[in-house]
Amino acid sequence: MSRNRLIIALFLIVPGLLFQDAYSQGDVTREGDSSPERTYETRLRVVFAGDIMGHDTQIASALATGEPGYDYHPCFQYLKPYLQEADMAIGNLEVTLAGPPYKGYPQFSSPDELADALKEAGFDILVMANNHALDRGQAGFERTIEQLDRRGILHTGTFKSPLERSLHYPLVVQKNGIRIALLNYTYGTNGLRVPPPSIVNRIDTLQIHADLQKAASAEPDFILVSMHWGTEYQLTENSEQRELASFLFRNGADAIIGSHPHVVQPIRGAGKGDLVAYSTGNFISNQRPRYRDGGMLFQLDLVKGVTGTAIEAHSYLPFWVWKPATKKGTLFTLVPANADPALFNDPPMSAGDRTKMLQFLMDTRANLEGRAEVQPGWLD
Repeated sequence: MSRNRLIIALFLIVPGLLFQDAYSQGDVTREGDSSPERTYETRLRVVFAGDIMGHDTQIASALATGEPGYDYHPCFQYLKPYLQEADMAIGNLEVTLAGPPYKGYPQFSSPDELADALKEAGFDILVMANNHALDRGQAGFERTIEQLDRRGILHTGTFKSPLERSLHYPLVVQKNGIRIALLNYTYGTNGLRVPPPSIVNRIDTLQIHADLQKAASAEPDFILVSMHWGTEYQLTENSEQRELASFLFRNGADAIIGSHPHVVQPIRGAGKGDLVAYSTGNFISNQRPRYRDGGMLFQLDLVKGVTGTAIEAHSYLPFWVWKPATKKGTLFTLVPANADPALFNDPPMSAGDRTKMLQFLMDTRANLEGRAEVQPGWLD
């Protein structure tokens, strides 16, 4: 990828003191190697994806590409230019990378090649606090973290130990002279007990309050919170989501991005300390009922000047999960739902699939009425 490098800083915070360290990992560079503080306006585009899932049919399809082994690259081919153009791309990894045997619902373990394809598609950070984090026990939990570390993919929300959490959380990253603090929490882990010393960040307002204070002490330009919350398949946010959003904003969050419902929910607010995308829906999955067969990429454009950092704009890209049949089997490919279906011609999109994609597009536009829509000009 010909993208500018992302800088990560780790902050060890004790009362009255802020100790800053930094390390290099893949495209990540030391804080000390960054350019001097800018005195002019600088911008940062952050793109958020929803639930990255791995059902049995998706695992099987990764063997149907004609390439050796598991190959997930075709899944993201039509979104890759957009993701790579973003300054920072973040997704919710809702599977484990626990090794074989590979399995989908209800206890997910996907091949490591999924992580390879996500990185190649442009993802910089994966949030991990969700209800499937413990699907394969402590061994699978730890192996998932290790596989992402090996690939240089930043992640947050799950930790091998309290020490690791204290050193690495909140995750603070810097790009284009803009420093972002990222926090991540989940409502639960499907009733599975978190085995000590592992940690999965749970939605606990006392802990979140303390974490937001720690984030603020790192002096970020912007605090983002990723919440795994809400009611599955419900098209609008519930009262608990609204109450939690209000709590987060009161305690220092600048924007909130939600996941878990597996459908797109409304975007509320507009400015810093007010903007929340309640659910981005599925990113990739085999959920095919209406509203669940696609999702949105949420785009957040930040601008930093002498007076501080603000949200310059926000928008969304609606996309649909297309499952074209080939001689080798069924593939999974994400396609912008607002693009001309004639652009997808290998193989051609069927009339039935065009109808389903259009239905998803109309449903999404209705639920996000008044919000700006990203146009997929990179496909022209």
